[in-house]
Amino acid sequence: MLYLRSLLFSLCMFISVIPFATLGLLTFPLPFTWRYPILTTWQRLTVFYAKVICGIHYRVEGLEHIKGLKSAVAISNHQSTWETLAFFQIFPHMCFVLKRELLRIPFFGWSLSLLNPIGIDRAAAKKALDQLIKQGKQILEEDRWVVIFPEGHRMPPEKLGDMKPGGIFLAVKSGCPVVPVVHNAGYYWPRRAFIKKPGIITVVIGEPILTEGKSASLVTKEVEAWMQTHYARLMQ
Repeated sequence: MLYLRSLLFSLCMFISVIPFATLGLLTFPLPFTWRYPILTTWQRLTVFYAKVICGIHYRVEGLEHIKGLKSAVAISNHQSTWETLAFFQIFPHMCFVLKRELLRIPFFGWSLSLLNPIGIDRAAAKKALDQLIKQGKQILEEDRWVVIFPEGHRMPPEKLGDMKPGGIFLAVKSGCPVVPVVHNAGYYWPRRAFIKKPGIITVVIGEPILTEGKSASLVTKEVEAWMQTHYARLMQ
């Protein structure tokens, strides 16, 4: 039964991407604030498919911490495809930092590029960091969120990976707060696995960590301590 449900979900997900991506491309002439809700329809619909077909629900703790916060750098662990879709429903007008190769995928990548993500070349570390800080500052000044997965790739749910410093540097240099996030999506939508498992994903959003007057190393310690503590709670 899990196989059949996962198969149906995959069919719905991949068949729907072409018409929605095509629709997204047609929004090119529109202002960003108009095209954003259209461009994120497929992501929200896929999360809905995951709920009704695979039984993957989610709940969010700490939503009150982001209410009224115009812009911030959200730093989250990365376990599956789920969070790259569901975060569009959780965070306001957000921008992902992602590998630029994704933007070259026909239809999906072309439509994704209209969301103005920060597409970096992970092989060129110094250039990627400079690009992240330059583009990230512009996005934050537009009252948008920058969402970063500092582990760099999807991790198994048993542990948190080492955190790359780019997101912290951006927050410190822009003076914006860091909002730490942890979740356990990998238990239900495992990386590199076809079978999706029913259950309730928990997303925990922490209080904003102020960066003004702090060093990047100090902010990193605060973020890592929060993430380790709250992820350990999810593991229980």
